[in-house]
Amino acid sequence: MTSSPSPPGFSLVDKPWIPVLDTAGQRRELSLSDLFAQAGDVRMLACELPSQTFAILRLALAILHRATDGPPGEAAWQSLWQDRQLPLSDIADYLDAFRSRFDLLHPEHPFYQVATLRAEKDNTYGLERLIADVPNGMPFLTSRAGSGLESITPAEAARWLVHCQAYDTSGIKTGAVGDRRAKKGKGYPIGASLLGWLGGIYVEGDTLRETLLLNLVPIAPGWQRAAQRDLPVWERHPQTAAEEAEVTRGPWGLLSLYTWQSRRIRLFGDADGITGAMIANGDRLEWQDRHLLEPMSVWGRSGPREREQKRTPIYLPRPHDHTRALWRGLQTLLPPPPPRGGDAAERLSPMVIQWLARLTVTGVISHHMQVRPRAVSVAYGSKQSVIDEVFSDALTMNVLLLVEHSALRATVIDASADAEAAVQVLRRLATNLVRAAGGRDTDSGEADRAAERAYAVLDRAFRDWLATLGPDSDPVAERAWWQRQVWRAVDRLGRELVAAAGPAAWVGRPGVDRAGRAVHYSSSQAEAWFRTGLARALPMAAERTQQRQEETV
Repeated sequence: MTSSPSPPGFSLVDKPWIPVLDTAGQRRELSLSDLFAQAGDVRMLACELPSQTFAILRLALAILHRATDGPPGEAAWQSLWQDRQLPLSDIADYLDAFRSRFDLLHPEHPFYQVATLRAEKDNTYGLERLIADVPNGMPFLTSRAGSGLESITPAEAARWLVHCQAYDTSGIKTGAVGDRRAKKGKGYPIGASLLGWLGGIYVEGDTLRETLLLNLVPIAPGWQRAAQRDLPVWERHPQTAAEEAEVTRGPWGLLSLYTWQSRRIRLFGDADGITGAMIANGDRLEWQDRHLLEPMSVWGRSGPREREQKRTPIYLPRPHDHTRALWRGLQTLLPPPPPRGGDAAERLSPMVIQWLARLTVTGVISHHMQVRPRAVSVAYGSKQSVIDEVFSDALTMNVLLLVEHSALRATVIDASADAEAAVQVLRRLATNLVRAAGGRDTDSGEADRAAERAYAVLDRAFRDWLATLGPDSDPVAERAWWQRQVWRAVDRLGRELVAAAGPAAWVGRPGVDRAGRAVHYSSSQAEAWFRTGLARALPMAAERTQQRQEETV
């Protein structure tokens, strides 16, 4: 009697599942093997969500770190950078050695899952908890409904599986048999998955090959360090339903960090379609003071924890402000160096940025090279139980801007602050015009709309200007030029506000200013204050304007 054939699996090494955009502008899907082999011809990863792209990039980096044995230092990294291709033979040998662990449907150790995961009762599991673009409790606010939630391909399931381990929401999960934390069939909240706490940053190059290498921070003294037991999850014994003991789970380095199992998951279905997923609590990780381990996040000091623990400094990852474009928060991405002999830095730039700055200073990377730091983070709502928004933004800039003591870096940070100051002056103008027309002081609608219009105009101008800066740029001249652009844009918007204020604002009304002094609010007075405020916010542009006025007299 012959045994029945084993059910077909789905090998992430061989089957296409990772969406990419190639250098010809075509979107297609690649297997892990093809992703590395064709990295020089691929423009970027192009997943459904930016957070999904970030999670899969970190998976690819874990494989590349392992295949390059680190790399063990700057010389080894430079050799990789100078080669025309990634070390394809080493990568292929590595993937082949662990091929079975990359099988999404393996009966004993399916990729990123627990094969024996089950609940006390035979529950029916759908896909809505796995797929992050289906709003919890609001299925009508998504294009994915009906048959789109009944079954998905193994390729799509693999992408959402990686995303779930990285960004799953908190809230009550299915209680897994074997997890001592589960009570009455429920797994109680342990917080969002690993990357949900980060203000994620990675550096994009012109191709995926460049992107992978630019984010491949060496595992070497002075940069990343790792214990010998630091291994990716597929090189370890398969996970069980239980949370791994703290003394053994790590993370011990980048490999365990990049493949961290925040959840215990089991997919249901076969090679023809995945129809459901059980998601239970996995391993927790405390992010405090992990800034020397996690290289792809911005960090900031935590005042509450410093006061509570009575020591300084204490650093925590900082999610991005989703209400502000990345250029408006450059001081977070590229914080100024701490004063010598003073307190510890309030903010720390990501280690991937620090590493690229070092390569620029040592001449390994050309001073003329441009890169794109890309920010990614997720905003959760209602105790992290739902995903409210996924944020992504990128800026094209010269590598010199990443160098801590670069005059060009100081210039662009100051230029961002110049724009913010000018917009605040415009906001005050809008508020004063409302007061002049008899409106309420607490009504910020007009000021908010004025600021939105200003940021919309300045956004493209700043991005375009930033991309032109390079080693031949004069920092002082460039900042003066930028202030003039801001002056023209904000001055035009201010004139439009005054013209639209109407006769009531022209007549005005008495009031009290912020210092408690009696003043007469009118459109002409508001415009005069606006001119004075703009000159203070943009002094280099004001000097130029004054010179032109004197020349025409």
